[in-house]
Amino acid sequence: MLNALEVITTVSVGLMVGVEGAVAFVMNPIFSALPDDSNQQARSHGGRMLGALMPFWYIGSLVLVAIWAVAAWSQEGTGLVVTAAGLLITSVIMSVLLLVPINNRGKNWTPETRPADWKEQMKRWDRYHYARVAVIVAAFTLLVAALV
Repeated sequence: MLNALEVITTVSVGLMVGVEGAVAFVMNPIFSALPDDSNQQARSHGGRMLGALMPFWYIGSLVLVAIWAVAAWSQEGTGLVVTAAGLLITSVIMSVLLLVPINNRGKNWTPETRPADWKEQMKRWDRYHYARVAVIVAAFTLLVAALV
């Protein structure tokens, strides 16, 4: 049973890393190359779509990691799992304090209602997102290391 939990948890976090990495390194650079109206509309749509999904994914992944840590408490590698949980907590805090406020503003913008500094706000979101991706990549790496 523990083996199944370890695999499900690692796959869940790994897929989350993949989605967030694709946003950072593929989708947003594509959007930024579009004309301003299309760029802003794509980011707003992405903010609505992923903004609805990702909180459940982040919290669900954190819960799975916590269950793994408790279930394997006396086993080798648990320290890596606990550290990964700490990193996932950090990513949730980063999300709530840094990224969500910008996303909540941006997801409702239209070409007619966006503020003059919308590009600067998106660049700030991108910088915070790069840092969050690094944190969840580190968490994923620790989970994989705990498996071996």
